Amino acid sequence: MQVFKSGFVAAMMMCALSATAQAAECTKVAAIGDNFTHDLAVLFSHNALKNTIAGKGLIPKGPVKTTCNSGSAMIECYSSQMACKGGTPAACLGPWLCF
Repeated sequence: MQVFKSGFVAAMMMCALSATAQAAECTKVAAIGDNFTHDLAVLFSHNALKNTIAGKGLIPKGPVKTTCNSGSAMIECYSSQMACKGGTPAACLGPWLCF
């Protein structure tokens, strides 16, 4: 019975360590887009986020969260998403153009 308990504890430790290692490979990526209209600012921030993730060779995970501020003449939107290692970096010229 003691061997069974030791094996169970060892298996639980391995599961906990693998979950911790997997979480360390993910990061939150953010991008900004601004324009005179709300829809274009959201579009620009989403495209910048997508290209930034692709340029770093990451794979997007989960939903994109977007918040916008209209403090001045321009509307500025911030988009963020979790992304994990596992992809191939794309050739990008900044956050706006990826090949």
